[in-house]
Amino acid sequence: MRGRSGVALAALAAAMLAAVACGRAPSSAEAAPVAKKRAAPEAVEPVVIGTVRFEAPPWGKAQGQGQNGGIVVARDAATGAELWTSKVYAIAYKADMEGDKQDIFIIEMKASPDGKALLLTDDRGRRWRLDLASHAAAPDATP
Repeated sequence: MRGRSGVALAALAAAMLAAVACGRAPSSAEAAPVAKKRAAPEAVEPVVIGTVRFEAPPWGKAQGQGQNGGIVVARDAATGAELWTSKVYAIAYKADMEGDKQDIFIIEMKASPDGKALLLTDDRGRRWRLDLASHAAAPDATP
């Protein structure tokens, strides 16, 4: 019996090597599936304008926001007290898809030249403008 299992194992290894050499990924019968998890986003540096510090926390669900990403929190720069929170964009989660693959994170945040808005970029390359007076966000089309 040992000889036959060794031959079968060698045949499986040869099939996998041949598949890789041909540029074809092994089928599920040829290789075990690999579990993939999305990496946590890199931290976004807070922006301070006047006496307010703006943060883009990635894990909004843990704070009851209903989504991960797309949230900006304004805090008093001296005390850290929360002043207001704004949802920059909504994420419509699909029940039949893994949640972490649907999260959309803010990856860049900076003050507008006039200091009256935050300019944001999400990890899908979309740009947003958050008006600091109204706390309303809209897509940003400026070059």
